[in-house]
Amino acid sequence: MSPPVAPPGWSRWLVPPAALSVHLSIGQAYAWSVFKPPLESALGLSGTQSALPFQLGIVMLGLSAAFGGTLVERNGPRWAMTVALVCFSSGFLLSALGASLEQYWLIVFGYGFVGGIGLGIGYISPVSTLIKWFPDRPGMATGIAIMGFGGGALIASPWSAQMLESFGGDSSGIALAFLVHGLTYAVFMLLGVLLVRVPRTEKPVESGPSVLAGPQVSARSAVRTPQFWCLWIVLCMNVTAGIGILEKAAPMITDFFAESSTPVSVTAAAGFVALLSAANMAGRIGWSSTSDLIGRKNIYRVYLGVGALMYALIALFGDSSKPLFVLCALVILSFYGGGFATVPAYLKDLFGTYQVGAIHGRLLTAWSTAGVLGPLIVNWIADRQEEAGRHGASLYGLSFVIMIGLLVVGFVANELVRPVHPRHHVPAPKEAAHVQRQQSESA
Repeated sequence: MSPPVAPPGWSRWLVPPAALSVHLSIGQAYAWSVFKPPLESALGLSGTQSALPFQLGIVMLGLSAAFGGTLVERNGPRWAMTVALVCFSSGFLLSALGASLEQYWLIVFGYGFVGGIGLGIGYISPVSTLIKWFPDRPGMATGIAIMGFGGGALIASPWSAQMLESFGGDSSGIALAFLVHGLTYAVFMLLGVLLVRVPRTEKPVESGPSVLAGPQVSARSAVRTPQFWCLWIVLCMNVTAGIGILEKAAPMITDFFAESSTPVSVTAAAGFVALLSAANMAGRIGWSSTSDLIGRKNIYRVYLGVGALMYALIALFGDSSKPLFVLCALVILSFYGGGFATVPAYLKDLFGTYQVGAIHGRLLTAWSTAGVLGPLIVNWIADRQEEAGRHGASLYGLSFVIMIGLLVVGFVANELVRPVHPRHHVPAPKEAAHVQRQQSESA
């Protein structure tokens, strides 16, 4: 399935909404923590067990993006968005069946494995297309689309909480909520499938830069460079630090202030998840657009360095001040989202647009690793501390110290990034012929 080539006069500003319709849908993954307490209560699960569908979903996101990146480049964004629609919606339908039958393995398989494939293919589906449409502002362009992934929970979190309140928090209520999610997101993602277009020429902006400007590196060569692996570490560390809070956001804020004079209610905890989603979303467009002005390396210095400081403030003073806890968490999540939105432009700067979608897909294996590390660190340590008789903020102190260390590792890796050696560059005639062939096939 090839996407239609944009007709003369087509506005490139119609492409970001197509990407947003997919990313806002699959961004529901960030609202998973709303389902954790009812699943734990209905099925008798631990915090570590209830995190498994989310963890597996992130693992499959990275793996499907890595293995499907080349297919996305070859078949185009419409094919990728269609695959994402089918897998993501089917994952919810399988999860609904699993909840109805009280078979947790089916929820893990549906939401985590099948839905995770939809996450990965859907996530990378518009990236290379957007960079080709906006060669003059790649950070802003990818930020607009990837903003949707961060903002998905802003819609899904209160929506899911309201459904669970209306349908009930037992297995049948959870099943019905999953069913509604699957059907609704299928319709919404279809808008992106129908709307997406690819540029007619390599210069979609009159007098603008060519999409072929600068060094061009193939995906196969890119993974053999130290720059790729430095960026892999940078992304992995930044994501681990952010996802550790995000996956356990609702129970975490409840634990931190459980013994205070103003404990956090279930509704307020869901609102906190929505606030984190807003920060995640704002960071994706705000920080990625800033990177167009100050450079990718400088913006990652902010993400990793200031992020470590925010974690230190939470660890030291978070349980004594609710505003401080919330503010620091919001900053961390804005850096988390900004890191995702900036990395495609960072890859474009280093490796060019030739196979940036495939390179981006391979880099997202860092997200798979972080999707296991972040929740595992926070949930496993919290479970062990609880078994030892600790409670409240003390459940998370050690986890936060570990996150600070990981951010420092990422900071060092970012400092080691240098321009790619010319020996890895694709010869210009071969590259131009490849682009021309892709466009003629699309037409």
